[in-house]
Amino acid sequence: MDSLEKSAKTVDEAIDLALEELGASREEVEIVVLKEGRSGFLGIGGGGAMVRVFRRHADETVREAVSVAKDILEQLLSLMDIEAVVEDKKPSESGHAQFNLELKGEDLGVLIGRRGQTLASLQYLLYLMAGHRLKVHVPLSIDVEGYLERRNESLQGLALRMAERVITTGQIAVMEPMSPRERRIIHLTLKDFKGVVTQSIGEGEYRKVTIVPHK
Repeated sequence: MDSLEKSAKTVDEAIDLALEELGASREEVEIVVLKEGRSGFLGIGGGGAMVRVFRRHADETVREAVSVAKDILEQLLSLMDIEAVVEDKKPSESGHAQFNLELKGEDLGVLIGRRGQTLASLQYLLYLMAGHRLKVHVPLSIDVEGYLERRNESLQGLALRMAERVITTGQIAVMEPMSPRERRIIHLTLKDFKGVVTQSIGEGEYRKVTIVPHK
């Protein structure tokens, strides 16, 4: 078994259950939070958390996965009648992917979509197709002309500015709805920022991050 999903009351509990079943330590896996736990009123009515945990793979497996994923992605682009060059690029340290494929070309905005939703769907489809062919799932990411890198930098800057405003005004700041990947960037950016804590609220595609004053 190289990956599995687990649910529990909290993210940490779900991770512990997954690690126990995999027989692995945190250093040996990649963790993706699919659903964060939601606290209910007085502990009643809260929602559960869900995580997907991947066992880290050896370099040889990753190299094979890169080759297979590039081949599949090039075929998909051909079927979509889109011309683009697929390059292997080192993944972002803020993500969970073990490799990243970047698309370069002209007029590729159609592959990004609103708030990166099309890109996220393409990435998930490629993950499933590559996993089916390889018989093992390796976390991957897709970028288009550096979109994710620019978006990450923009989110990090926005998070820091809003955190400073929260400290100055003492008022809670509520950010726009974001994908799980983008919310994770906000949480990581402000993880060690003194004077504030971050929380996720809402459901589904309307889930967003709040920045709360904290002494």
